[in-house]
Amino acid sequence: MDEITSSPPGTDRPDAADGKTPGPPDRDRTTRSAALLATLVAVPVALAVAGFAFVKLSPDTPAAEPGPSATSARPQSATPVEMAAPKLAERPETVCRALTSQLPSTVRDLRQRPVTAGPEQNAAYGDPALTIACGGTEPVPEQTADVWTVNRVCWYAVDGPDATVLTTLDRETPVRVTIPRTYEPALQWVSPISDVVVASVPSGGDAPSGCTR
Repeated sequence: MDEITSSPPGTDRPDAADGKTPGPPDRDRTTRSAALLATLVAVPVALAVAGFAFVKLSPDTPAAEPGPSATSARPQSATPVEMAAPKLAERPETVCRALTSQLPSTVRDLRQRPVTAGPEQNAAYGDPALTIACGGTEPVPEQTADVWTVNRVCWYAVDGPDATVLTTLDRETPVRVTIPRTYEPALQWVSPISDVVVASVPSGGDAPSGCTR
């Protein structure tokens, strides 16, 4: 009967025959692979750190320009702005409520302020106050008067000593914006307001020949 015996692990390796204690080749290979991987990872990291340090310390490297920042709102009073609130007919009142409900919380860098009367038809921003009043009677400018179209809204401007008053001429219900001289030029302030007027106040009547829609 043939006898089947198992040889101790490692006795068929060449170094087992000469009496030498065999080493763990698999563990050696794993160790060497790990060391090589660590070296490959460490070298690029060290180069990156060195490069970063060089950039930071190099005297020829220009300083980074500060990024653009949002314009901060101007300081202003929280006191309600005094405004009149004449009684409006049903239709103009509905239109004016639609307008004031869509006005933004800021106009450029001016924050909205409370008003003493008629928040459903009036609004105010900044200090000194830029005011918006909806309703009333539309002005009748002279034929030679200057009119301006801003974002599809026709405005008639009247310059006063302290403020410029711009009133719409092509809307079902007129909208009047009073802009203190501090904020000149006046037309730049009615640009965002014009967008709300278009969205909430229907056009109506004949616009002057100087205005185009």
